Amino acid sequence: MAWQQIHLQLTKDQVELAEALFYEAEAVSILLEDAGDEPLFEPLPNEEPLWADVILTAIFDTHTDERFLSVDFEHLAQDIAATVRASRVWLTTLDDKDWTREWMSHYTPIKCQGNLWIVPQWLNAPDPDAINLILDPGLAFGTGYHATTRLCLDWLSEQDLTDKIVIDYGCGSGVLGVGALLLGAKQVLAVDIDPQAVLATRQNAKLNGVSDKMLVFLPEEFQAHQKEHHIIADVITANILAKPLIHFAPYFATLLKNGGQIVLAGLIENQTEDVKNAYSPYFKIDPPYHYDTPDDHHWHRLSAIKLT
Repeated sequence: MAWQQIHLQLTKDQVELAEALFYEAEAVSILLEDAGDEPLFEPLPNEEPLWADVILTAIFDTHTDERFLSVDFEHLAQDIAATVRASRVWLTTLDDKDWTREWMSHYTPIKCQGNLWIVPQWLNAPDPDAINLILDPGLAFGTGYHATTRLCLDWLSEQDLTDKIVIDYGCGSGVLGVGALLLGAKQVLAVDIDPQAVLATRQNAKLNGVSDKMLVFLPEEFQAHQKEHHIIADVITANILAKPLIHFAPYFATLLKNGGQIVLAGLIENQTEDVKNAYSPYFKIDPPYHYDTPDDHHWHRLSAIKLT
C-alpha cells in the first residue's frame, strides 16, 4: 500500500492557511520545500523564514487508516488549492518502505584528507588499515557530508594533534571530536546545546573506542567543569553559525593557551569578514579557505593562532 501525497505550489503568505486546512483534513505530515532556488541561511532570533515561493506536500496515511479509502483526494486537493490560490496542484503516491533502512542507503564512506575515512556504522570500511571514523549520526548534525564538517575534518587531518587537548564547541554528532582523538589527541571536551547531540556524541565515542578520552557537556555543565579544573585547550573546533561564532570570540580566547589553534566553520562568503573582525583582537588569522559545492554554495573556513 502507498501513502497519498498532495502537492501545492503557493506563496509563503498562504502557507499557514494551507497547513491548517490540511491538518483539518487529517494529514499526518506536511513538508515545505523551496519552489525555486532561494537559499535561506541564518535566521534572526525568533524568525522562522520561508522561501517566497513554496512547494507544500501534505501526506495522508492511506495504507493503515481505512477512513481514507473513500476520500476523493483529487477534489480535496482542488478545493484547498483554490482557497489558498495555489499556482500548481498535483497528486502522487509514496510507496511504503522500511524508512529506518531507506535513509541509510544514501550514505557511503567518505575519504577525507590524509588517511582518514568516515564510515557509516552499517557499512564496511573500504580501507581497513586507514583511520576509520565509525559514525552513526542519529538525529544530530554532522555526517561528514556537509561542506563545513569536511572543512574542519580536513584541517584536523593536517595538524599534529598528538597529546593535545581539544574543545569541540557545537559538537553535533561528535564527528570532529572523535576524529581528533583518532588522529592522536589526548582528550576532547565536546559541548552542544542539544541534548540529542550530547547523546549522539557519547554513542559515537563508544563506537570508536574513545569514550575514556571524550567528555561531553551541555554548555552550563562545561563552564562549571572548565572553571573547576582550570582546563585550557590546545585546539578548539567550532562548526557553528556566524552569529554565535562572533559572540563567542572573547570566550574562546580564554579557553585556549597562548599559541593554541582554533578552526571556525559554518560560514558563507559574506559572513567571513565579520567573523575575522571579531577574532582579530585575540588571534592571528590565516587566509580564509573556501569549499565550493556542486550547487554553487561557497562555504568558508577560518583558522587562527591565539596571540601571546
